Amino acid sequence: MRLLVLGGTVFLGRAIAAEAVGRGHDVTCAARGSTSGAPAPLVRLDRDDPDGLAPLRGERFDAVVDVAKISYPHVHRAVEQIRSAHWTFVSSISVYQEFRTGGVDDPVFDPVREQGTAQTMDDYGAIKVASENAVRDVYGQDAFIVRSGLITGRGDISDRFGYWPARLSGDGQAVVPDAPDQATHHVDVEDLAAWIVDGAERRAGGTFNASGLPIPLGELLTRIKAAVGGDAEIVPVSEQKLEELEVNSWAGPRSLPLWVPGGHIIGANWDVRPAIDAGLRFRSLEEAALNALEHERELGLARPRKAGLTRGEEAHILAAR
Repeated sequence: MRLLVLGGTVFLGRAIAAEAVGRGHDVTCAARGSTSGAPAPLVRLDRDDPDGLAPLRGERFDAVVDVAKISYPHVHRAVEQIRSAHWTFVSSISVYQEFRTGGVDDPVFDPVREQGTAQTMDDYGAIKVASENAVRDVYGQDAFIVRSGLITGRGDISDRFGYWPARLSGDGQAVVPDAPDQATHHVDVEDLAAWIVDGAERRAGGTFNASGLPIPLGELLTRIKAAVGGDAEIVPVSEQKLEELEVNSWAGPRSLPLWVPGGHIIGANWDVRPAIDAGLRFRSLEEAALNALEHERELGLARPRKAGLTRGEEAHILAAR
């Protein structure tokens, strides 16, 4: 199979390219990134340029996987200009505006046909909706639309999932949200990449919520602590108090990763069974936690993080609760 990965130099794109190379496929990566990050030949291009796909003009592929993060123009130009027998677009469960059944037919945001910014992530879900539609306009029901949950594993640049194995492997009082029943979803990047390559090989079509089975936040933290074997004491703090103390949810500085208060759509109990029935397989939470901890230790447990709390921030919260 001749496969084009639009991306292919970091995280999921790189994992997809590496998986396909490992299976013996003829893989091309296309990105503005460095050749050192690509596991296959890299075509350098700038998708912000309206004519940025020119280096691929005249090429034909058996399959394309596009991991465009937050840009309708990138996706629209790609499906219009690149010839391929099959197309995969990596979307997000953030497309949903409302939870009803947890299935892919639940209401999504009105599409926003714009270029977003990674700094603000404004209209992220709505731009993903517009991007999905652009792919369906060309490939119809044969388009493979992967609405992923939180992607974890090696190469994760958000520091979200890894914060918990790192923190709970330590000691002292670890602040956690008092929201034990809130659903969490995650999928290891290598597991998701393998399923995406499977889909390209068999020319899968349809739209799927792609993640592991939901795990309540309280259970997830308890199981992570047991897996990593730390001495930390889990100390729940009310969501109201966390909000009063301006602790951020989900990600970013001064945050508690995976926490999504106020019934936020990301914390809903999404139905991932159709993806599992279609072949998605994933490692256990315990294996994911141990792999994340190994990676955290390689990076340095004391390094400045993009998500989570410092010990000083925890002490302030504990004193004020």
